[in-house]
Amino acid sequence: MLNDKVLAAVLEFRRKRDWEQFHQPKELAAAITVEASELLEIFQWKSHDEVARLLESPSRERVEDEIADVVILLSYLCHDLGLDVNAAVLSKLKKNEAKYPVEKSYGNARKYDE
Repeated sequence: MLNDKVLAAVLEFRRKRDWEQFHQPKELAAAITVEASELLEIFQWKSHDEVARLLESPSRERVEDEIADVVILLSYLCHDLGLDVNAAVLSKLKKNEAKYPVEKSYGNARKYDE
């Protein structure tokens, strides 16, 4: 996810403000949900064309900021839990490969058990 330099900056930002005390796993998970909802709100009710125009306008910065908020909070959570996010992603991809084999999943959005 974040390289070591960026992660160190994110953790230092939090440490300087003594926010670790507020960042229990449940609170971080809740905050991730809030920030993801703020990201979704930017796109809500917009057509594909409206989204494309938004992403080519100065409003793109709002999207970048909300994505950054999600990544920062997720980075805190992974760090605090001692979770290797890259290993977790690779493990999940392996599970998804079994659930969604290409020959059954290619070109459709149905859930694996449908």
